[in-house]
Amino acid sequence: MTTHIVFWKLKPKNMDENATEIARRIGALVGVVPGLLDATVARNTNGGEYDLALISHHESMQALHDYDKHPAHEEVRKFVRSVVDGRAAVDF
Repeated sequence: MTTHIVFWKLKPKNMDENATEIARRIGALVGVVPGLLDATVARNTNGGEYDLALISHHESMQALHDYDKHPAHEEVRKFVRSVVDGRAAVDF
């Protein structure tokens, strides 16, 4: 199993709505993208540099690579990129 963690810094405009929409869109990928076991998106409550975090689990590193290129994920990525100012990620 591979764990994928992403942190996003949201643009100030419509921050709450965009955080909710990112969570909804990523959650909708479970059961659509093969090898994506689960995905949790949550707001940062400690006031740190990033506003939102994703933790997802994939069957394997190959499944994570396939997720990255999946057309449904590409659509989500377009929206995310339009509402964030920064991103960091870790995979293990």
